[in-house]
Amino acid sequence: MLAVCLGLGVLSAIVTGPGSTADEPFDGIRRSVIDPRIVTFLLLGVALWVVVRVTPLVWPILVRGFEPARAQVTELSRQRYSPIGLNLALLAFAILIPLALGAPARQSLVNDIAIYALLALGLNVVIGYAGMLDLGYIAFFAIGAYATAYFTSEKAINVHSPVILNPFFVFPIAFVLAAIAGVILGGPTLRLRGDYLAIVTLGFGEIIQLIANNSEFTNGPRGAFGVPHLSIHVFGFHYEWGQDPLPYYYLLLGLIVITMIAFGQLERSRIGRAWAAIREDEIAAEATGVPTLRLKLLAFAIGASVSGFAGVMYASKQFFNPQTFSLQASFLVVTLVIFGGMGSRLGVVVGTVILQGLAFVLRDLVPATDRLIYFGAVVIIMMIFRPQGVIPSRRRKREIKLSEAGIGGADSLGAAPTAAGSQT
Repeated sequence: MLAVCLGLGVLSAIVTGPGSTADEPFDGIRRSVIDPRIVTFLLLGVALWVVVRVTPLVWPILVRGFEPARAQVTELSRQRYSPIGLNLALLAFAILIPLALGAPARQSLVNDIAIYALLALGLNVVIGYAGMLDLGYIAFFAIGAYATAYFTSEKAINVHSPVILNPFFVFPIAFVLAAIAGVILGGPTLRLRGDYLAIVTLGFGEIIQLIANNSEFTNGPRGAFGVPHLSIHVFGFHYEWGQDPLPYYYLLLGLIVITMIAFGQLERSRIGRAWAAIREDEIAAEATGVPTLRLKLLAFAIGASVSGFAGVMYASKQFFNPQTFSLQASFLVVTLVIFGGMGSRLGVVVGTVILQGLAFVLRDLVPATDRLIYFGAVVIIMMIFRPQGVIPSRRRKREIKLSEAGIGGADSLGAAPTAAGSQT
């Protein structure tokens, strides 16, 4: 075990060390090994070995020590109004935290956290509620952004609407366009399942990006310039959002809260229960009379419409080009949903804060080429030790526990139950 931990330390030093050249492909490895920083990574390897050896001995003691506090927290969480109090406390924290941050952190709150939290909430309907893996979700984000450029400016892209609108009036238009795109994608493809559906949605996302990158109407790879900011002009009252990220953050926070409340009501409705049945076993759900195709189309349309909303916000906030809507962005949103907890509204928002906040912190601590390494390491560790996510839904948490006991299958994306589960 010590040799494995030391090997991980050396591997980490090589991966995060200097790069090589085409003429000397092993030069980076050599310089990483002989560099004095290798001592730090070896010490980290030893520390990891100590933690691995000591944890089985110390963990039961810690569990017994914290058991009274855990029992009190559990009892408090069972109180009738405790969820409301917790949500209000989290909302108050979300309202106050930007006031304590500087301008760069506020920009990150809007561009990297709030926008992606809204995207993750929309994708959570598709993945977490209905159990369909969508790898091209960012395409609907692009549709909302380019719709904003088309309807709000004469110069943002090479074509424009005959009637120029305030960006606020584009919200319902982007909502409808993205929902229609979701139905168009889902109609002929939702009879597919699992990996096949994922490949189709992946292709759809790539097609949308290629169209945006190669079409003269979208201004090609140059992107959209000059999309007007959000503004209000009502009865003599005039306000424009401008460059300050704080008003955008609070508007996004309001949209996130409204979306979470609406999706909470939807999850507890007959539609939500039907989605859960489809996610658990689509064949059994269809056999019991659930209109699976129609409800899967509805899930796609709702998730896509939320992404279209986010596209309007992003386009009115800053410049964008086709690279903004890359497949990597789609994979990031999927990661946020799974990391936070599939099917958990609060979980996907908290997961977005953690992962995107980590990315912001790493900007000042590690080179740009190494950030994805640390990001990926956090995701891998999370999936090993807490596969249900940061704040899992009750259903997902129960699935994981049953799977660990050899009962049923924990894969909510359509995998068949385990042999042990089929025998019980």
